[in-house]
Formats: sequence, structure tokens, C-alpha cells
Amino acid sequence: MELAEVKRHARNAATILRGAAHLASGESAAGILAARGLSFDQPLAQRTISGFHPYKDEISTLPLLERLDAEGWRTVLPVVLGPSQPLVFRIWKPGSATVPGIWNIPMPPEENATVEPDVLLVPLLAFDRQGYRLGYGGGFYDRTLTMLRAKKPVVAIGVAFAGQEIPEVPRGSFDQPMDWIMTERGTFRCA
Repeated sequence: MELAEVKRHARNAATILRGAAHLASGESAAGILAARGLSFDQPLAQRTISGFHPYKDEISTLPLLERLDAEGWRTVLPVVLGPSQPLVFRIWKPGSATVPGIWNIPMPPEENATVEPDVLLVPLLAFDRQGYRLGYGGGFYDRTLTMLRAKKPVVAIGVAFAGQEIPEVPRGSFDQPMDWIMTERGTFRCA
């Protein structure tokens, strides 16, 4: 089977897993992430972090972003410009105005400045212990991480429910690994 077909089947299965994990932990998971906060051992020159508004039954990073904003982090959200393009990130403070973006996902308005994050909280359908993630298939985060990692050190943290872990994510040479995975059950450095 071609990799694209393998990934399509894996996405279907992962969507079911994520739905079940959301039903089991969705109400409390976002608060648990916020209470834990971030802790990793990579020094950062800046403190700009990208989060995301939850899409469908994704885990929410919004309470965590509120905490990080209160701790002095500059918070940003991703914006999809178009197919086959890396994401851009606009400054956004928790609770500020958003506008509907692609798939009606809230994004900061166009007048908000764009910046490059130092830390990215990355949504996903499934993840493995090696740090690979299964996304929706658009390649937005893979392109973005490739671009950012060529410019500076960045930290990529996959954020998911623990029930989204699978033994091995099907991957190609283009797929970018996460440095860390954060779930309601803990945060771990990827192998």
C-alpha cells in the first residue's frame, strides 16, 4: 500500500480513538494541562508560544495559553494562508477577538502582527513515543517546522489526549517529529 493510503486508514482509526479519548477526558484535560504548565530543559532566547483553538474534539490549549500569558509569554495562534504553504502566526492574547479562519477555526484578525514562535503547541490525531504525529494530511505543521528549524531552535510539543497514542505513526521523510508530547496524564520527551 502507498504511504498516502496507509495514512488515510490511520487517520480514520485515529479519529475514532480521539473521539473516545475526548469523551473519557475532554472535560478535565484542558484544566490539567494548564495546572501543569510547561517544563522542559531547552533554553529559549525568546518566549513566544503558539497554541491553537480546538477543532472538533481536539484537546483545548486555551486554559494553558491563559496561564502562559499570565507568566509573561507572548501568545500567538496559527493562520493557514493556503494549500502547500507554511503557517504564519499572529499575536493573540487569550480572550481577545478572533475571526473565522479556514474550516471556521478562530484566528487572530489580519491587523494583528505576525511573529515566529519559539515553542509550538501542535494539534494531532495520533502520536507515538518517537514523537511522530498524524495530522489531517495538509502538511501545514511539517512545512512550518521545517522552515522554522532551518532558522532557529524551536520546541515542538504535540498536545493530545493520552488515548491518542499508537505504537507507530506511519511516516515519510517529510514528517517532522515533536520534541515533547503533552497529555492529561503527563509530559514526556520524545525518543
